[in-house]
Amino acid sequence: QVQLVESGGGLVQPGGSLRLSCAASGSIIAIHIMAWYRQALGKQRELVARIAHDGGTNYAESLKGRFTISRDNAKNTMYLQMDSLEPGDTAVYYCNAAIRSTQDYAWSNYWGQGTQVTVSS
Repeated sequence: QVQLVESGGGLVQPGGSLRLSCAASGSIIAIHIMAWYRQALGKQRELVARIAHDGGTNYAESLKGRFTISRDNAKNTMYLQMDSLEPGDTAVYYCNAAIRSTQDYAWSNYWGQGTQVTVSS
């Protein structure tokens, strides 16, 4: 069974930083695209950033320059470094990944359970 587990969320003051991690585990053969999404209260889930296996990245235009996505393929882990955080960044952050596992040898889309990020003074 494949699992994605996020960690690193919490309460931070405006202007502060947080680093989120997403660890994939289970009977994994390969991981293609990994991505971070977020969902603020009362709003739709939105893409924050995505990263390919070769390290190619895409960001939500409004977050460029403050957020940095990275991954460690050897550890099946993805990161999101968030700097200069603003109250508007408050949301539940979700990890998403396209994974091929020995469960069915097909590519499937997986989600983590989410980690809360709250930016407040």
